[in-house]
Amino acid sequence: MKKIIWFIFIIFLISCGGNKKSENVVENIEVKEIDMDVKDKNFDELFKKLEAKDFNENVFTLFQNASVLTSGTESDFNSMTIGWGGWGQYFGEPASWCFLRANRYTLEYIKETKTYTMAFFDNYYHEHVMHFGKTSGRDTDKMGTHELHSVLTPLKNVSYKEASVIVECELMEISTVKPDDFYFEAGREFIMGGFEEAGDYHKMIFGKITNIWVRK
Repeated sequence: MKKIIWFIFIIFLISCGGNKKSENVVENIEVKEIDMDVKDKNFDELFKKLEAKDFNENVFTLFQNASVLTSGTESDFNSMTIGWGGWGQYFGEPASWCFLRANRYTLEYIKETKTYTMAFFDNYYHEHVMHFGKTSGRDTDKMGTHELHSVLTPLKNVSYKEASVIVECELMEISTVKPDDFYFEAGREFIMGGFEEAGDYHKMIFGKITNIWVRK
């Protein structure tokens, strides 16, 4: 990633790699049963659109809570938990970024569809959301065994009715990081650990934010 880009990103500092969040984040969280009232509601009944410039939620707070990356179609999609990412300006566009291991199954869907959503949930959905980080959809029926209700956005991207915020994105770039890109030992060790698991280095995913949806 040896290039000069005009890019301002807000970065948060909770652990990811795609599967876990810091144990400190989940202390004293009330686990809420799924709200069945949303089951029969359509997208327009649940969400309203905001322009990126008018979106004032704190990115640090959003990513501390349960969050999910999803890509695919109505009949074939996959979700995973995320904990490292953010958004800002990239090549003159409002954009998001996230940091994924190279073997993440959801990454295959992103490459295929060139779109994804980032969904953010209130803390009491934490345990429901973490279902997406416990197993791989490649090897299990992960998407058929969760309790959240999937929904299509007007652009036909998949997210969840229980989300408090949905950031809808169009793929701009996938970059590969390498150990020499990191100037602190913990970063290099983390990248090397990911390489040992996946046979490739972590990927940085950049996407143009096409829509931001918030709970009505």
